[in-house]
Amino acid sequence: MTKLTCTVKDDEITRACSEAFDYQFSGTVETVIPTLVTPDDYQIGLVVGPSGSGKSTILGGIGPQDEINWPADMAICSCFESADDAKSRLGAVGLNSIPSWMKPYHVLSNGERFRADLARRIKTGAVIDEFTSVVDRKVAASCAFSVQRYIRSAGIERVTFATCHYDVIEWLAPDWVFDSGTGQMLRRGCLRRPEIRIQLVPCSTEAWSVFSRHHYLDANINRSARCWLAFWDGDVVGFMSIIAFPSGSLKNAWREHRTVVLPEFQGLGIGVRMSDAAGEIVIAGGGIFFSKTASMRMGEYRNSSSLWKPTSKNQKARPDYNHNRITKENGYKDLHVGRVCYSHQYVGNQTGETNGIAAVSK
Repeated sequence: MTKLTCTVKDDEITRACSEAFDYQFSGTVETVIPTLVTPDDYQIGLVVGPSGSGKSTILGGIGPQDEINWPADMAICSCFESADDAKSRLGAVGLNSIPSWMKPYHVLSNGERFRADLARRIKTGAVIDEFTSVVDRKVAASCAFSVQRYIRSAGIERVTFATCHYDVIEWLAPDWVFDSGTGQMLRRGCLRRPEIRIQLVPCSTEAWSVFSRHHYLDANINRSARCWLAFWDGDVVGFMSIIAFPSGSLKNAWREHRTVVLPEFQGLGIGVRMSDAAGEIVIAGGGIFFSKTASMRMGEYRNSSSLWKPTSKNQKARPDYNHNRITKENGYKDLHVGRVCYSHQYVGNQTGETNGIAAVSK
């Protein structure tokens, strides 16, 4: 243990305040900081404890926290080494709103700033103080889960976090936890995260106005779309819509139209499970459900999920579009004929697969 002391002037006010609570004070304050000996080999460590228990001091003994500079005239995505680096890191911390990537740091929300800082700090040997201190607890859960997934998948080593919030432990799934309040070390290994139960509630297209600015394509929506709002413990977290799939050979066919998870709830896998739920609703009604996406995270999820099967156009460019067939989407198709996207059909839960998020429709 380490003892830290500081001395202040003992005056009438300090005496009056200390005497009111029978606190013995002579001008010197002593704080005892427990000693942390970190394991030699770990990916994620966590120092947790109440305010004033020495977390920042303990963390400083491991190493300094990087200072981050954000130029006021640059988009946050331009502050990374490359476009691929920006996409990987920002997505890793759950900041998946493309419009937000194009903004300078100073106009972001507190939650978005926290994630952007985190995206640039994560590396082998990083120390992260005040983890999730400026965001609400659902956002904290989302960020903790997404960042630990990135650290483990990227093989990053010895990242140490400090926080006063015990509720992030099961989401961050650290290899060890040190409680600065008790001085106890607990090796935990990877924990299974709690299940999230999402409710999909039917709504009108009018609800789209709340989500349109977060969609990476445009703000338009087909007025004939079937729509749902997604709720997590009473909070609105996302929007899902589907539209009829025109086909001369398929009956009762539908395709995904607009899927948006609010930025503060991204990173938990809510978006892909909303899409799963919409597919389940369609096939339960005897229909067929398709989805095309440019999102690598969503596309790779479907490639590896037994709930989906790839179509013949999966991960292929579409120069075969019929330009003589006049449709409302001709302009969009002409601009993206060379774009490689993921294309899948939802086939349903045929193997008893569970995905950690339950979705129901009222």
